[in-house]
Amino acid sequence: MPTHNEMDAVLQEVLEKITPTKADKAKMEAIAKSLEQKVILACKEFGVDAKVRLEGSVAKDTWLKGEPDIDVFMRLPTSVSRGDLGVLGLKIAKKALEDSKQQIERFAEHPYLEAFVDGVRVNVVPCYDTKPVEWLSATDRTPFHTDYVNAHLNERLRGEVRLLKKFMKGINVYGAEIKVGGFSGYLCELLVLYYGSFVSVLQAFAEHVPKRVIDMEKHFAGREREVARLFPEPLVIIDPVDRGRNVASAVHPQRLHVFVGAAREFLKRPSSRFFYPQKLASLGFAELKVQFSSRGSTFVFVVTGGVKAVPDVLWGQIYKSQRALRRLLELNDFSVFRSDVWSSETADCIVFVFELEQQFLPAVKKHLGPPLERQKECADFLAKYLGVSNVVAGPYLEGGRWVVLLKRKVTDAVDLLKTKLVGGGKEVGVAELIAKALRQNFKVLVGVEVVEGYVAGDGFGEFLTGFLLGKPFWLSPQERVDEGKLS
Repeated sequence: MPTHNEMDAVLQEVLEKITPTKADKAKMEAIAKSLEQKVILACKEFGVDAKVRLEGSVAKDTWLKGEPDIDVFMRLPTSVSRGDLGVLGLKIAKKALEDSKQQIERFAEHPYLEAFVDGVRVNVVPCYDTKPVEWLSATDRTPFHTDYVNAHLNERLRGEVRLLKKFMKGINVYGAEIKVGGFSGYLCELLVLYYGSFVSVLQAFAEHVPKRVIDMEKHFAGREREVARLFPEPLVIIDPVDRGRNVASAVHPQRLHVFVGAAREFLKRPSSRFFYPQKLASLGFAELKVQFSSRGSTFVFVVTGGVKAVPDVLWGQIYKSQRALRRLLELNDFSVFRSDVWSSETADCIVFVFELEQQFLPAVKKHLGPPLERQKECADFLAKYLGVSNVVAGPYLEGGRWVVLLKRKVTDAVDLLKTKLVGGGKEVGVAELIAKALRQNFKVLVGVEVVEGYVAGDGFGEFLTGFLLGKPFWLSPQERVDEGKLS
């Protein structure tokens, strides 16, 4: 186990790198103040009485050096209709940011505007000016989140939050957007507030439990059983400002498990590599071909593209389609070891990848019927399979139950995918936007046939290399005992 000095040295080194300087903070404050004034003036121009304020990590001073996002919220009167909130908010934001040439419309629960000012990403977000628990939109809580965190954080804890955020970014579990399905900045802040330090958070999660519940404000004191009924997720952090909300609801179990594994590894072998992972070098063509030819499994790729949607909608549809395609393969007896999906930033290329035990199945499969003690089921089984053309042998008795050998309808995974996706695949569960793209154009590739897409770049080579290797970068070789010696 590492000594305290070893751990402290790593954390101090990282903290010095990720803590903004006074000059950094002064620059952010100037940009934020200027943007606030522009939003206030734009609100007045549209005749809207709004409260305008800086929110997010900059307002809470938990942002990472070199990674600032300035979020200015305009709290509109509740008299503005729900349908007009996003429309009016965008008009005001576009007016306030009219000098910026890089305006991008984003969408969460409703539209907001992203732009760049002096090289800094800024977001102008509309919400309602409501009282706690009287929310009309999801963003209404944000000002209350800022107030809560600022009331409880001190300078030391802000450093601990920065360490936790940087660690989570390093192991790719940071971000509540659907593409990541990870931990939000607010969730990181609450975890540090609850456990008291970055290391304490890691120590707590290293002791993995099937369901972890944190209720900082004791909203459910004496009624803890209600939590399981209200919040089915494995990680439940009751929002201090809203008892009806799980701050961790967006955390996908896989991201939670990665955090647990990385926390254990860091506590055993602390290193700055967790915070600053090296970019994975893509395998060359020769290495890639060796991987495909020598592995013993089969890689099948479904390639499509041309989907226009905001990121959360896009990735929601991508993941739904990935699950549907995997289910299609498994229902047809193909053993799927692993699956994943990659998309270019513009979504003009989407690649679903499946590692199968084998591409081709035997033409015949064994199908077990009911045991003899279940007479009615036996009668039904015999009625179904006696004299049927796809029965190769049987029904016959084996081990006290009826059995038949059946001809398979599908023996080739590639043929299955091509047949089912030619019409888009909605009938097998593919999401609407992905189905539309598939109807227009798609390819099913096997192994080295994907080299063309690999050459195209845009991050696919790095993704494919990571998928082939499988092992997370932060997992060190373990010490093992070999004939009484450590090696």
